[in-house]
Amino acid sequence: MEFYKYHSLGNDYLVYDCRKNEEELEPEKIIRICARKFGIGADGIVAGPYMQGGQMHVKVYNADGSEAEQGGNAIRIFAHYLKSTGEVKRESFSLFTKSGEVEIRFLNREGTRIQMTMGQLSFSSKKLGLSGPDREAIHEYFNFGGEEYDCTCVSTGNPHCVIITEDISRAKICGIGKYSEGADYFPDRTNTIIVKVLDKNNIQIEIFERGVGYTLSSATCSCAAAGAAFRQGLIDSDVMVHMPGGKLWTQIDENWNVKMIGSVKRICKIELFEDFFYGC
Repeated sequence: MEFYKYHSLGNDYLVYDCRKNEEELEPEKIIRICARKFGIGADGIVAGPYMQGGQMHVKVYNADGSEAEQGGNAIRIFAHYLKSTGEVKRESFSLFTKSGEVEIRFLNREGTRIQMTMGQLSFSSKKLGLSGPDREAIHEYFNFGGEEYDCTCVSTGNPHCVIITEDISRAKICGIGKYSEGADYFPDRTNTIIVKVLDKNNIQIEIFERGVGYTLSSATCSCAAAGAAFRQGLIDSDVMVHMPGGKLWTQIDENWNVKMIGSVKRICKIELFEDFFYGC
């Protein structure tokens, strides 16, 4: 099995080209491959291109083996891989994910700085799978680990729980995330983000990602955080999202469509030994 390792702002993924590999990516194998101590180590795997009806599809897997509906950093990484292998020569093109079509645009010659559409933000409880009547899930109070939090829930194709607060840290998001990720409110589990508004055009966030845990950056979480803060009137529609791994620019239009710009970086090419899945 051959992989290409990348990161985007400290969010690392393995690219798995299904045309070069015959092995199926089963959950147990994904867990083993992504393990930091016993495998290659990664936040997840992005696999493709899978061609369906002339459309190029991509799959995003979390480190726990589950498949994500969307993954902004992962998809931008895969877009760069396609450019570097010569599969894509155009400045812009489309990829299809589990949650739908995304548009990619390369902003520099190397293809390392990429703009990507993330689709339409939604606060609908129905789309998020929340129980109770259909509503916009804004200022909902949820109990995580015995403490109540003022939450706004946002879908970017996958679910997010956003908490606006003045106090953000790794310890705080990990303390919340271990309870919120699999809370009964979210039947499909959720990403959790705590957000500090710095000014009208800058926010700072910390992330506990579904299926991964604490992570240095996430494009979908950045867009969800910006959407929640914008919906509450705390920021403008153009905002820079500051994360431990770096900065990501987001923009929300009048129809709640969101796009973002971020960078990707190649790390290495890796080939697993044939006996990797056997023995201790």
